[in-house]
Order: sequence, then C-alpha cells, then structure tokens
Amino acid sequence: MEDISKLFGVRYPILQGGMAWIADYRLAAAVSNGGGLGLIAAGNADADFVRTQIEKARERTDKPFGVNVMLMNPHTEEIMRMLVREKVALVTTGAGNPGKYMDALKGAGILVCPVVASVALAVRLARSGADAIIAEGTEAGGHIGELTTMALIPQVADAVDVPVIAAGGIADGRGVAAAYMLGARGVQVGTAFLAAEECHISRAYKEMIFRAKDTDSTVTGRSTGHPVRVLKNKMSKEILALERQGIDPDEFESRMAGTLRMAVVDGDVSGGSVMSGQIAGLVRRERPAGEIIETMFAEAKEIYDGKKKLF
Repeated sequence: MEDISKLFGVRYPILQGGMAWIADYRLAAAVSNGGGLGLIAAGNADADFVRTQIEKARERTDKPFGVNVMLMNPHTEEIMRMLVREKVALVTTGAGNPGKYMDALKGAGILVCPVVASVALAVRLARSGADAIIAEGTEAGGHIGELTTMALIPQVADAVDVPVIAAGGIADGRGVAAAYMLGARGVQVGTAFLAAEECHISRAYKEMIFRAKDTDSTVTGRSTGHPVRVLKNKMSKEILALERQGIDPDEFESRMAGTLRMAVVDGDVSGGSVMSGQIAGLVRRERPAGEIIETMFAEAKEIYDGKKKLF
C-alpha cells in the first residue's frame, strides 16, 4: 500500500485539517511549505471565493495543497467544477458522499480523500474510488462522529484496501506513532495547527486554546443529530441547556448560525463557537507551522527508532 508521503508528493505524511473560517490560503501554504499538505476550507463560501484562495496560495507555495469541501454547501456543484478546472492536488470532503463528483475529480488528476466516522462509509467510498480515507475519531474538534480514534482506525484499516489517514486527538509525535500502530499510513491534524503563526484566527481564540485543559471541551448538537465539539463557554452552556429542554432542530441551527465566525473573526469567545479537539491541552504556544510538523515527526521517529522505550 502506497505511503501517504509518496501519494501526496510531500515530505511528511501529514494533512492539515480543513477547518471552516480557519484554514485559509496562508495556513495552507505554510503547512505545504513545511513539508505537509495544506488545505483551504471552502466552508459555505462560493466558488469565486475559493478560487481566489487557491490563487493566493499558489503565490505563496509551489508545493501541493488541497481544498476541503463540505458537501452540504449550497455551492458544492459550482465549487467542484471550478476545482476540476484549477486541478488542485487533492480534495477532501465531509458531511456526505462525494461519489457523484469522483469521476470528474479523478479525471482531472485530483486525489479524493473523504472524511468518515464509520467503517460502513469508509468501505462505500473506497469502493467508489477514493484514493485514501480520512478516518476521524470523536476526539476531533468541529463536526464529529461517535467512535474514538483508537477504536475507529484499526477497524477502517482492516476494512479498506486504500491508505487510511488518522484524525482526531493527534497533536504530537506520540499521536503520530500511535496512529501508525493502529494501521494508519498518515495523519490529519487540526487543533495543533491553531497554534501556527500562520493561522490567522482571533487572538482571543488562540489564547483560549492555549489555556484549555483536558476536560474543557464539550459537544453541542447531539440531540439534533449534528454533534460539534467546542470548548466550554457561555454559548455552549446555553445551547446545552436548550438541548436538555428539547430545542427544535431548526431553532438550534438558527441559533448556531454564524457562531464560528464570531469566535474566529470577531474574537467573541464567550458567545461564539470555539471549535477544538480534546487534545487542546497539549497545545501551549505559538510556532511556525513548519516547526510544528518537524517537531512532531522527529518525536515519532525517536519512538520508532527505540530511543523512547515503548515498554
């Protein structure tokens, strides 16, 4: 099975998470220049916005990078047509099945790597032509499934014949080494890159990540079928209280609309949605994206070389 580094044409087998409102051209280019594969998040934007992001990323790097497309985006059709024309290196997808776009993307030489939270979806998408599967555990920030990374990765790795990329709860070399032990061929990292100097989120958002402890995340939206992991704040407490009272799903979505932007752009970390993985307690200081990657893989190599005893 081909290694992710060779498949993506990068130095390190690491993919940056496609975090809406966060993963812009600056972070994507920095991660790619640092030896990983950066991602631009389409979020709910239209094709013109995403194309501009691609153009700006290409001004900053000659390395491969990709685009994350949330399939619930009303502009998905338009975005996919644009990505085929632009021939980006890779497309990752979430919130649905990208099967209907697979032939067009792969025909343009674009790698397709869907994010999944279950074995069943992984198998279906591998059969439909996915080049790799990103299996994301519930430890991750943002929209999540129910299975933990520890449980999900080996089951997906056993079920598909394409490389598996582990995501959720990975922020250092120990997490990378563990992912490989579980059967992954690479990793996707989101929360750790919030600490990158090139990650242009609000200072308040960054500082909240740096202060976070192991128990500081919670999950909103379980009652509506759209669970999202965030750091605890006034907003999450109010939403969870409404969920206990049986809030209508439409009202829930209305209340949540725009809350991520509030935190990322406006710096409102009380009323906004501060999406973060459970691993935030390991993220303590700001560094260049390239340094985050190099440190992570140097530590993983030490573990594999036996310099850190496993038992």
